Amino acid sequence: MPLKIREKFKVDEKDIKEILNNFSSSGELFGNGDRNKIKLFKLDGKTINVKSFKVPNLINKIAYKYFRKSKARRSFEYATILLEKGIGTPAPLAFFENFNFLGLKDSYYVSEHLVTELTYRELVEIPDFVEHDRILRQFTKFCFDLHEKGVEFLDHSPGNTLIKKIEENNYAFFLVDLNRMNFHNQMSFEQRMNNFRRLTPKKEMIAVMSNEYSKFYTEKNETEIFEKMWQATVDFQESFAKKKRLKKKLKFWKS
Repeated sequence: MPLKIREKFKVDEKDIKEILNNFSSSGELFGNGDRNKIKLFKLDGKTINVKSFKVPNLINKIAYKYFRKSKARRSFEYATILLEKGIGTPAPLAFFENFNFLGLKDSYYVSEHLVTELTYRELVEIPDFVEHDRILRQFTKFCFDLHEKGVEFLDHSPGNTLIKKIEENNYAFFLVDLNRMNFHNQMSFEQRMNNFRRLTPKKEMIAVMSNEYSKFYTEKNETEIFEKMWQATVDFQESFAKKKRLKKKLKFWKS
């Protein structure tokens, strides 16, 4: 499939193609690049973010060619949907899928690069972060608005929400790592609460978020919201710990 570019960035098509062609030998590495590799490039004086997705295994190579959309394409399409719904995310520019006779060889997602003060992770790791309570409550309202618009962000984890102070006492939130999402006409209470499960293991943060969420979600009281949100968190943490122990055992047996 050829390069797919948003209409407003068509004038930059030649430059974007050149960036993709020289991805491996140029650009500034962003992050550790353990799974997917992200590099920063300059385009018309602005910094853009190019994400090269990990080369899929044979089964996924075939699946992404014939049965499923690639992660790059989903990231581009989902970012477009989020912006249409008024939800913050770095602006999508383009995506590219490179196929061979077997299936998908590699793929890239191009977006603007946002420089922000923090992510949700800092709220978890630094309890005395400046305006911690204010940011956490505004983040919770952001999540409520997300749910009201039918967006179920399946990778709603600590590093995937960028947070930027936009004016005195107000913060803006931007979702990243977008390739796993569901869109609903209406989200159930269980779906809403489950969407918080990956964010923090800290009960005191769950208490603040459930208190704030109850101000807008009037179908349940604060106690019900807290209990459901906390139980979803506990279930996730137990499942995560179990998988971690299993991986450790498998690694031991292989060694």
